[in-house]
Amino acid sequence: MSSKLHDEVLARRTFAIISHPDAGKTTLTEKLLLFGGAIRDAGTVKAKKTGKFATSDWMEIEKQRGISVTSSVMQFDYQGNRVNILDTPGHQDFSEDTYRTLTAVDSAVMIIDSAKGIEAQTLKLFKVCRMRGIPIFTFINKLDRQGKNPLELLAELEEVLGIESYPMNWPIGMGKEFYGIYDRFYKRIEQFRANEEDRFISLNEQGEIDGEHPLKASSLYDQTLEEVLLLNEAGNEFSKEKIADGTLIPVFFGSALTNFGVQTFLETYLQFAPPPQPRHSTSGEIDPLSNEFSGFIFKIQANMNPAHRDRIAFLRICSGKFERGMSVNLARTGKQMKLAQSTQFMADDRSTVEEAVSGDIIGLYDPGLYQIGDTLTSGKESFQYDKLPQFTPELFVRVTAKNVMKQKHFHKGIQQLVQEGAIQLFKTVKSEEYLLGAVGQLQFEVFEHRMKNEYNVEVLMERVGNKIARWVENEQIDENLSSSRSLLVHDRYEKKVFLFENDFALRWFQEKNPNIKLYNPMDSADE
Repeated sequence: MSSKLHDEVLARRTFAIISHPDAGKTTLTEKLLLFGGAIRDAGTVKAKKTGKFATSDWMEIEKQRGISVTSSVMQFDYQGNRVNILDTPGHQDFSEDTYRTLTAVDSAVMIIDSAKGIEAQTLKLFKVCRMRGIPIFTFINKLDRQGKNPLELLAELEEVLGIESYPMNWPIGMGKEFYGIYDRFYKRIEQFRANEEDRFISLNEQGEIDGEHPLKASSLYDQTLEEVLLLNEAGNEFSKEKIADGTLIPVFFGSALTNFGVQTFLETYLQFAPPPQPRHSTSGEIDPLSNEFSGFIFKIQANMNPAHRDRIAFLRICSGKFERGMSVNLARTGKQMKLAQSTQFMADDRSTVEEAVSGDIIGLYDPGLYQIGDTLTSGKESFQYDKLPQFTPELFVRVTAKNVMKQKHFHKGIQQLVQEGAIQLFKTVKSEEYLLGAVGQLQFEVFEHRMKNEYNVEVLMERVGNKIARWVENEQIDENLSSSRSLLVHDRYEKKVFLFENDFALRWFQEKNPNIKLYNPMDSADE
């Protein structure tokens, strides 16, 4: 690999932002883009009434609800680094999209609401990051509002997540009395709502302000010095190695909405976040600095441009260099193909990309060739990156087109939206009725909204309820085993699946049919 390409790869920082809904994830993303010069004016979700929407929330339903329901990709340059941000949905009904997105990053930024602390969805996503061993950086947000005591938040972080933490900075006051942050790493105080030239106050060797300063007369100053002393004496030690292997979380305090502490966070993050890391494959570990191009598809999105009915496959480049027009091998089929149409993203704004390197996320125009988890390689040796997890759906609905004259659009819409992986399609064995399965109810609402807005088809959805889905290993199976309590269906790959009414129905079926081997795809993903 040439030294220029080598340096380009090492300058990449690719991370996902994860949090519980409403912790300020999309707002922080906007402010990071602002610092990167990618946007001129941050349109936060809070500014909806003004007609400004978050850059990363590009789907119509996201603008209406003020939430993120799909992962989006954004890229910018900052201080010699090329930063790829993947903004993920916080809502638990979209955990599958987030889970897959986390397979495509080298680190994660976790946002915590200072008033609410660790919430259920944050914990779930954190566990996925821990399982993958990726470094996690934490931004405790909304310090401009009254929240929990910072020491309490730190204790909660360590206790609930079971991991050591190191506060890189420490808040001085909170809410109406929020003065700023005491920066342990840069040895300075950053003032809230101060002019740019007055923003920073330098600290001496003892970590205190030299000479006269109005802050020294405040009880907040003494309290902060006491708390920082406590952290220095009884807290965890800073360790670059522990951050890199994901066993120590650097913690930052700030306020994304008022854009306070964000730039400090970004600059420190870029120092300690890892460049592209090796990836496991059927041929062993693949070095990101190797010459041969390779990557995997972790997401497919239909209708990013509804006027053109296009489908984009999101590819994480894991090694080598991408060049537009290059020929690659699709490992699943063994077929050669030319990558002629490729894009880079700023949410839904796209530009053609001629070149990209390991660590970058690019979009490939998909005429229906790709599947989530596909590996693309350019070398003589074909290999496959680790399989991506497929969540087992728990909620099911029967779906039909309201207008029978729109069957063609109905089938096309279903096929395209199902390929994105958020909902799964099943057909009943005997009557060939369409059933949709999802992890959460909101997925069905998004599906219904998108069918109407993107395919001009109104659908009828009849609730089938919660089911336990188990795939069948046996090739041959008696279709008469299908009943209301154990419904036999095909998935979109024509594999047989039983949908059981409850645990009792599953156990009863297994006792009566010990020769039929059932499995849950998620079990193999958790190993």
